Amino acid sequence: MNTIYFLQCLIAFVFPHIIYAFAPGGTLWTKNNVNFKKFLVKSPISTDLHPSRVGRVEKHIESTEWLWPRSTALLMSSGGSPPPYPVRVAVIGGGNFALALATVVARQNIPTTLLIRSQETADVINREHRHPTYMSDVKLPKMVRATADPESALSDATYIIHAVPVQYSRQFLDKVKNYVPAGVPVLSASKGIETTSLGFMADILKECLGEDRSYAFLSGPSFAREICEGVATAVVIASEDLLLADDLADILSSENFRVFTTKDVIGVEIGGAVKNVIALAAGMCEGLGLGTNAMSGLVTRGCAEMRRLGLALGARPSTLSGLSGVGDTFGTCFGPLSRNRKFGYRLGKGETMEEILASTTEVAEGVETSKALVKMIKARCKGYRLDLKFPILFGVADILEGKQTPEDGLKGLMNMPMRMESFDERTWYTYRN
Repeated sequence: MNTIYFLQCLIAFVFPHIIYAFAPGGTLWTKNNVNFKKFLVKSPISTDLHPSRVGRVEKHIESTEWLWPRSTALLMSSGGSPPPYPVRVAVIGGGNFALALATVVARQNIPTTLLIRSQETADVINREHRHPTYMSDVKLPKMVRATADPESALSDATYIIHAVPVQYSRQFLDKVKNYVPAGVPVLSASKGIETTSLGFMADILKECLGEDRSYAFLSGPSFAREICEGVATAVVIASEDLLLADDLADILSSENFRVFTTKDVIGVEIGGAVKNVIALAAGMCEGLGLGTNAMSGLVTRGCAEMRRLGLALGARPSTLSGLSGVGDTFGTCFGPLSRNRKFGYRLGKGETMEEILASTTEVAEGVETSKALVKMIKARCKGYRLDLKFPILFGVADILEGKQTPEDGLKGLMNMPMRMESFDERTWYTYRN
């Protein structure tokens, strides 16, 4: 039956105008047949195949538009039909965003396991369906269970979602990597740059879990509490394996949670890292009471620096102007739930780094990312006076390292020499004239 199934898939891909179905009934289905059915639902799927591989084959069939509008890799209709193979998702992490993504998956009637550090906390989650510390007032779906045992959480996972802060990711992954099944795809929801290696999550994952699996990366304006409350949210998933990105979009998408896809991994990672640093600057601006004009100008110029860095590292401008770039920046800089904006706001009000860090358990990724970002720019970007090309990113790092105050940083920006709005315009004018 395995041979028959793959013949169906090959015929569907190579000959888009006719499909011979060897499933029970032997009916010949063609493009114009009004009784055309999704034969894969009727066809037995081999238990010898890993589900992610089956999904990729089925995705090729979906590319023939006249067949059916939705992927058959995860055939979840509005009526709640189960997928054609058992799907189990493991979410690594116990913070706000890990809880939010576990909620999104579980609402699709998919068994979801949270892998966290404390079994005591896991017991509370399993008993009371809420986290005792993070968003403790939010009720988690009953399809979510938690454990501190990596073997129990990961051994039967179809997909793994990684939601551990970047600076702690390598250490955590090294502890659990032996329990991660071979070939299982990993979706990362962590944003930032590792301070020790100056690498993005794509680098960390490949170094820890190997290159023999597919990886994807989620980003966009998505506050965890709003996701759990069912507020409309749009994000983007990037992967070099676009079929995996499409499958993950099918898993996560609902009426309130929309998922777009792209192949621009570096663009999505840059947007997710830089926006947190810009949010720190925006928070400082607000804390200093400088008004909407100053804050809007600061955020806009910060986005220009994000785009400049992205172009230097090979990202697509369209990605940086999309959900993972400008979209996430707007949400993080102006949203009341933003941890990075709050951190910057308190700095602008005169609190010290030590005072802020001692008073919160939440991680503001932009703090460590800012320092790593400047080091990475110096190492990977060529050119004269990089501080003039990235004044906001360099300025935030100086403030966090105690080299200047938020007031001094603002004065430095306002006293910069007047130039064209974009460095890229100089090249454009030269070319045109």
